Amino acid sequence: MPAPVSGNNWERIRQGLKDAQILNSQRRYNLSMIKCRQTLEFMVQDLCDKAAITTTNSNQDLSSLIDELYSNRWISKTTCEHYHKIRMLGNKAAHEGNENAYDANQACQLLSHEVVTFSKDYMNASQQRPQQRNSQQRPSGGGQPRPRSNESSRSRKRSQDGFPLSSTDLMRIAIIIVAVIVVIALVRLLHSDEPSADETTPTASTESVAADETTAAEEEIPTTAAPETMAETTPAPVYKTTDYLNVRAEPSTSSRRLGVLDTDTVVDYVGDYDETWAIINYEGTQAYVSKQYLTQD
Repeated sequence: MPAPVSGNNWERIRQGLKDAQILNSQRRYNLSMIKCRQTLEFMVQDLCDKAAITTTNSNQDLSSLIDELYSNRWISKTTCEHYHKIRMLGNKAAHEGNENAYDANQACQLLSHEVVTFSKDYMNASQQRPQQRNSQQRPSGGGQPRPRSNESSRSRKRSQDGFPLSSTDLMRIAIIIVAVIVVIALVRLLHSDEPSADETTPTASTESVAADETTAAEEEIPTTAAPETMAETTPAPVYKTTDYLNVRAEPSTSSRRLGVLDTDTVVDYVGDYDETWAIINYEGTQAYVSKQYLTQD
């Protein structure tokens, strides 16, 4: 059975993340991305040890090791994508001298997220997973390995993956519910404000009552105001981010950064500033984000 992650290796991973964040805060973006990739190598090496994946083969680079961990279900699809993103940013920094602040921030954020995932999902389960895999591949008595049950595989996959609702999903549901309630309230208010037939019938003498009733009936037949009002109360479109997105105090990449939005975050969209920048409400004030990383839901 492969040994669980060692204390020394875990300390290297934690220290690597800390060093990358310090370099990023010092605006040494190139070194920060290289440090993120080095820390990723420690994590991949430890997972390969647990999965009994050979890492001494010269033909197996970091990319192929990440793909093999995913194919053996030791990491999720999202983690696999994050690993490759950190790897590519580190390669770009090492071989092309990339000094982009956005890339460095993204590498640090992805690494921080995956270090937390590594500590929760892999360190705590480091002994359980190899035991399950060995028990399925090595039957007692020296006989042939028993085939893995399809039903047990599907059950284990469901128990590992699960289908939890993220905070973004909950926010979308809440926005839809609030929009429906507002539309219903507006429709009821508009219907309650419509004047009755008695209020719209002008006061007339007894001799002209019949003619006035005919005229009032003809005026009340077409009723087109309600559909137009309902069309006007259609809720505004919802915008969300397609990637990690910097929030700026001014519409410029050199302006002060107020914060960073995660992927699939719903933003409080105010309007377009120009063809490149959009205005949003962010923490009680108006800020600017790149329209390139926004999409209409």
